[in-house]
Amino acid sequence: MARHGGRHGIRRTWAGGLAVFLVIALTGFLLVTNLRVNRTTVVTSDTADLVERRVEQVNSLRKEVDDLSSRLSALNDLIGSSSTDSEEAGTSTTLPAVHGPGVTVTLDDSPLWESAVDGSGSATNINDYVVHQQDIEAVVNALWAGGAESMMIQDQRVLFNSAVICSGNVLLLQGKQYSPPYTISAIGPVDEMMASLERSEAVSIYREYVSTFGLGWKVETKTDLQFKESAASLQPLRYATVIQETEGTQQ
Repeated sequence: MARHGGRHGIRRTWAGGLAVFLVIALTGFLLVTNLRVNRTTVVTSDTADLVERRVEQVNSLRKEVDDLSSRLSALNDLIGSSSTDSEEAGTSTTLPAVHGPGVTVTLDDSPLWESAVDGSGSATNINDYVVHQQDIEAVVNALWAGGAESMMIQDQRVLFNSAVICSGNVLLLQGKQYSPPYTISAIGPVDEMMASLERSEAVSIYREYVSTFGLGWKVETKTDLQFKESAASLQPLRYATVIQETEGTQQ
């Protein structure tokens, strides 16, 4: 019995040692892995730096698209394709250069915002002195409603999927960022677009802030606005269709 019990005692000691070894080895492995991850991972909270990197990527991709668009246009010329002075005349990757009479609207932050800042560097109504996303959208929508045929915001052509996004007083548009003043230009029937701006309730609200808080508002008519050729999105348009009712379907 003593010999039998001794052998069991040795086995328990060996098993316990093995378990301790495995725990230590696993702990060491996790520590080494954690150190490697920390060496190769760069953590940053600098939002401006992240935006700048994304802008650089977008600019690089835009150059590639422009290069491919130029090659495609050259091939179209070789096969005898014709072009006209309209938005629809572009290829699937480009919008053609267009020109014609139009309207230019410029929005700007109020120079009075500094007087609204108190000694602590803050102001309760600072938002009243800056141009907001909805203000730009109001002008864009009014110009489209007035029959605009082609439009630009700053130096970019407005596409079907263009989104106006403001972060603070910075405008983000198709991968680029802009500071005020913001200029929206539209080619089309001048009188109709001017009348649409006057009718727009959202534009009227902005103009009240122009009178009260000194926001910038400038409208100009142009006899010949010129928009350069621009890259277009390759994403196809999709339209909703009506689901046909089957016999026996109840509404």
